[in-house]
Amino acid sequence: MSNQKEENLVSMDKVVSLAKRRGFIFAGSEIYGGLANTWDYGPYGVELKNNLKKIWWKNFVQDREDMVGLDASILMNPRVWEASGHVASFSDPLMDCKKCKERIRGDKLIEQHLGIEAAVGKTLSQISDIIHKNKLPCPKCGACDFTEARSFNLMFKTHQGVIEEESALVYMRPETAQGIFVNFKNVLNTTRKRLPFGIGQVGKAFRNEITPGNFTFRTREFEQMEIEYFFDSDATKWEKLFEEWKKDSWHFVTKLLGISEKNLRMRDHDQDELSHYSKGTTDIEYKFPFGWGELCAAAAYRTDFDLTQHQKFSGEDLVYTDPENPQRKIIPHVIEPSFGADRLTLAVLLDVYDEEEIEGETRVVLHFHPDLAPIKVAVLPLVKNKEIITGKAREIYHSLKKYFTCEYDESGSIGKRYRRQDEIGTPFCVTVDFDTIEKDDSVTIRDRDTTSQERVKIADLIGTLREKLYS
Repeated sequence: MSNQKEENLVSMDKVVSLAKRRGFIFAGSEIYGGLANTWDYGPYGVELKNNLKKIWWKNFVQDREDMVGLDASILMNPRVWEASGHVASFSDPLMDCKKCKERIRGDKLIEQHLGIEAAVGKTLSQISDIIHKNKLPCPKCGACDFTEARSFNLMFKTHQGVIEEESALVYMRPETAQGIFVNFKNVLNTTRKRLPFGIGQVGKAFRNEITPGNFTFRTREFEQMEIEYFFDSDATKWEKLFEEWKKDSWHFVTKLLGISEKNLRMRDHDQDELSHYSKGTTDIEYKFPFGWGELCAAAAYRTDFDLTQHQKFSGEDLVYTDPENPQRKIIPHVIEPSFGADRLTLAVLLDVYDEEEIEGETRVVLHFHPDLAPIKVAVLPLVKNKEIITGKAREIYHSLKKYFTCEYDESGSIGKRYRRQDEIGTPFCVTVDFDTIEKDDSVTIRDRDTTSQERVKIADLIGTLREKLYS
């Protein structure tokens, strides 16, 4: 067996092809020619992404005493985004190639050719000067002639109600975090949580990216899994919480999702790369085929900026009163771990993709962690033209689907069906054959990773699969 992962040959094209062929991810609006950089999760993709979100929610919200959940609305009062600074400063440096009219992000062009250090913290004029001085080429046509950089706000605008006028202007949220901040007092009053505590949320966000791309890595519509963890900065050192969240985030990505540590790294933001309100941010990055890219902010220390701003703009009291000392009233500080559900799903697909040569044939297999696998068990009758076999197989399938996400498949040869289940990452196949009926009332369990097979009594099947999947 030759292991493709060890040879580092996995390409984005192979994963994109598999995702389409096997129903993980489709191009959006495909029958109408598509809509640039929109993607739809197919039957297996939606199961994979939902499993990932469930693992995140259980680990960070349900299993912790100091966490609660929230699901805030996508459309919010426009004043929210004035308070957060998004209306004034949530923008990218837009430049146009004078030859082919391609629009690019100036900072990303600099980062691609000169490194991230050369791009961060630069003004629009500095970005223009760097690109022109170094004659950086347009990715599309290779020309080195660009317009000057100008600010481009990333928020999608829409109108509320039937009249499109400025007073009805609202925005599609560019992040889920602000829904947590504006509900801080509501959550505090209804749950009676005491500092430190956190609020977690999973939801869609929208950014009008200048240069989306690299499959689902950078899109205009995406899903975030975010936590705002509130604490008293005088009672708890932020550095201690910061390190704890970095460790928890790393554990989630490596142990619970099973992404290989050799393809991951932690990267601390430089001072000139930090947001103006941030005292520290550390990202977890994955080595994608196109280079290192951010998976999540393992921890970002936002100080008391957000609650202070919303108290100022709304006029509402967002002060926390210490129950042990009612005279002590504070604006809590915040540490934010923020995860991209789409980027993590893409990283998982890339990380588990493997090609093996078995007896002169190439086997494509996705080595999902069982908790992530879209289908846990496939039930396969050895043949499809014998009712005595298919009837028993369907009986077993219906008994198993009460406990596991299952699939029944009788189309094609048994070998082709095994290969299909390998390509969608199904950990175990249960095969019903003539011996099942005529001899031993047993079935064969085939292991995805080793391709080994063992005979198991039908009466023991559920218990055996549970042990294999969840031990």
